[in-house]
Amino acid sequence: MLYAIINYLKDIPKELVVMIVASLPISELRGAIPLALSFGMPLGKAFWLSVMGNISFVAPALFLFEPVSNRLRKFKIWSHFFDWVFERTKKNANTIQKYEALGLAIFVAIPLPMTGAWSGVVAASLFKIRFSYAFIAIVAGVIGAGLIVSVLCALGIMGWGIIIR
Repeated sequence: MLYAIINYLKDIPKELVVMIVASLPISELRGAIPLALSFGMPLGKAFWLSVMGNISFVAPALFLFEPVSNRLRKFKIWSHFFDWVFERTKKNANTIQKYEALGLAIFVAIPLPMTGAWSGVVAASLFKIRFSYAFIAIVAGVIGAGLIVSVLCALGIMGWGIIIR
């Protein structure tokens, strides 16, 4: 699916493609940084475009996630979806419960599936972390994840093909 999205975006500037891929829930910057590098961008540019794209939705999502999810949960299919999302987040959230905002930053910084800015927004909503703390923690976590992914890419450990599979 990610290949289809990238193919659809092929006619727009590569910088914008990187930011869009970074803002998607599945790929986030774990996919955007290797993608930018595959476009021939320098690592620093790849890092900052990916970080900016990944945090671009955080503030609106923190404000809107709870009211939108509450409304959508009135429909059976969305209720099942949000139950699944909340259960997945709870399984990975011991650190968040224990350390709150610091735990949220650590949770977001780990560049693995189901940890990232989108999951951080869900966790912040689930554990009722105040907006200002949640926003700062998620941004810090995104920067941390970006640094980890950048180092792994620079070392040749993480590449575009590995992330998609």
